[in-house]
Amino acid sequence: MTAYLQDKAIDVVLSSPFKRSYDTVAGFAKTAGLTIETNDDFRERAVGHEWLTADEFNAYAASQWADFSHKLPGGECLSEVQTRNLAALKDALTRYSGKNIVIGTHGTALSTIVLHYDSSYSFAEWLVMPMPWVVKMTFEGDTCTSIEKTDLLAQHKEA
Repeated sequence: MTAYLQDKAIDVVLSSPFKRSYDTVAGFAKTAGLTIETNDDFRERAVGHEWLTADEFNAYAASQWADFSHKLPGGECLSEVQTRNLAALKDALTRYSGKNIVIGTHGTALSTIVLHYDSSYSFAEWLVMPMPWVVKMTFEGDTCTSIEKTDLLAQHKEA
């Protein structure tokens, strides 16, 4: 991630406070001399109070993508995750207007943002989402004008 971001003229680094997302952007932030501003609203969805096996989780995820209002007790539905993440994104776009922003977030959280701006994005794509997944979104004001999706691992293997 650090090597990928180095020539992108990044001005601001934001992140979910969760370790995995924070650590994904931390190396770059340190190298670039930037501070990471954490925002709880970029966190991943809360699944709920119960533990799910891998098979149960995949079935649960499919049911959430089929019905954005579906959730387990104590969890969040994808509609709530999307609303929370879009509000955080719009706030960042307003506060850092004209700046290049990196946001360290989570797969499902990012996917709900992508889906908002690209209705062709699907559960099938979510299932095979690479990690780390880089999505470059270009905005004019709060209007998304382009989306570029990059699989860093595939690029690294090709190099």
